[in-house]
Amino acid sequence: MEKLKERKLYDVHAPNASTKIINGESSNVLNWDDVRFTWAYPLYKNMLGNFWTPFEINMSTDAKQFLTLSDEEQESFKKIIGLLAFLDSIQTDYSMHVARYLTDSSLSALMTVLSFQEVVHNQSYSYVLSSLVKKSEQDEIFEYWKHDEVLRERNDFIAEGYENFVQNPTPKTFLQSIVYDVILEGLNFYSGFSFFYHLAREQKMVSTSTMINYINRDEQLHVYLFANIFKEVRKEFPELQGEEIDKFVQSTFIKAAELETKWANYIIGNKFPGIPLSDLENYIKFMANKRVNELGVERPFDGYRSNPMRWIKVYEDMNSGKTDFFEQKSRQYTKVSEDNGFDDL
Repeated sequence: MEKLKERKLYDVHAPNASTKIINGESSNVLNWDDVRFTWAYPLYKNMLGNFWTPFEINMSTDAKQFLTLSDEEQESFKKIIGLLAFLDSIQTDYSMHVARYLTDSSLSALMTVLSFQEVVHNQSYSYVLSSLVKKSEQDEIFEYWKHDEVLRERNDFIAEGYENFVQNPTPKTFLQSIVYDVILEGLNFYSGFSFFYHLAREQKMVSTSTMINYINRDEQLHVYLFANIFKEVRKEFPELQGEEIDKFVQSTFIKAAELETKWANYIIGNKFPGIPLSDLENYIKFMANKRVNELGVERPFDGYRSNPMRWIKVYEDMNSGKTDFFEQKSRQYTKVSEDNGFDDL
């Protein structure tokens, strides 16, 4: 298969709107009124509307509450933060690799915004930990991904999928890497998110959960962006439209759901009555079905069409107007709506 070509710095002979999503031609001059994809500019506005920084959130109450959490709650809290820090770190780098090969300057711009948001996410984990634990313990938490076997297994699964594309950039490996991206941003975060929302439901660590809510909102837009790129690439490359890619998507998500379920058993298990393990396992399959469907492929798990953890909708709801659910203060952030494709299956 042909190799991917990097986008030129500029091309005086090419149009502003790209001729193809990858391996096409474009002047590389960004004119939002002259872009190829109608969904690009509305998404750009949504991503800008989500702008936030960790410094907006006062961690003083969480700092006091953290000391009152049970040992199991503290352990899960720290290990999940360690997981998220790893995922968002490699996500920043991956998105910059992707941007090099996107012909259209508007999509490159969206990827730049996405990369910036991932940096903010990663910094937010440092911000949380610096508010709760000593520097030496913070450093230790950021090393978890190297030594924890369960964590390492699921992280290697994603990293190896990305590395195949980085080392051998073709339309096919590019498309496959997007599948791993949607797993990372649209599935791997969610059992961890549910833990923080569970704490918020018990009025614990509410400021941390507010931050997680903002990250959750960003990640939904990221999934939407990559799902659109995935479908556009398949449209333009007939050889990528067959059953082989469909089966790759399904089998990769099945494996990802298995690893996520193993992680959920390890990090949450039956430790917290507010998160029944059976519900969480079903929730993972529900989210896997949802993401595969967003990629335009038949869902891999029979059933699992409704959210078994309906209570979580209150905490991850993106349609709550301009009032922050947790802190009840006026915000001007754009809220994702059902028009943007984030409804239930």
